Amino acid sequence: MFEILLSSNNAHKLHEYRCMLEPFGIKVLSLKDKGIVDDADENGSTYFENSLIKAKSVGRFTDMPIIADDSGLEVVALGNFPGLHTARFAKDCGGNEFANPEIIKRLEKYDDKSANFMCVITLLNVDKEPVQFLGVCPGIILDKVYGEGGFGYDPIFFSNEANIAFGLASEEIKNRFSHRAKAAQQLVKYLQDIKRI
Repeated sequence: MFEILLSSNNAHKLHEYRCMLEPFGIKVLSLKDKGIVDDADENGSTYFENSLIKAKSVGRFTDMPIIADDSGLEVVALGNFPGLHTARFAKDCGGNEFANPEIIKRLEKYDDKSANFMCVITLLNVDKEPVQFLGVCPGIILDKVYGEGGFGYDPIFFSNEANIAFGLASEEIKNRFSHRAKAAQQLVKYLQDIKRI
């Protein structure tokens, strides 16, 4: 079993990665598993930069393989807002139960409801240089909250490829079509190509 450390304290994210990667022989460890306390300052101007910052921050403590990601929801009509500030916007609103209706409200005057979930995974301590993978999940913002599945902005996002609102999608569907899944699929292929798994 190939062990990899996830640079995150997000329980939802850890669960998703374990579901997506363990079938390929990749054991995903958390920061807690390794006794690492880290709070990286995500001050980059792109998902690529923030993902790399998170990976390198944890890389100070271990030389084992590390993955870190940065992700966001980009609503086209709102100038790709909230984008890099996706998590911060939800926090400022008091959680996604308030952030999701706020996104819907801001979109009311626009006909274009298109949006993309974006994710960049950085892999560290496997090759000489960090390797990065981009996953994009296209969809639209719904006119109300649907379902109680997923987390974050999932209940207001309809995936074009999965043809379902992520709030109503099964874990299996989401782990095939989500932005994180797409980046993770590229990660798996890379590790297979270099014969690490």
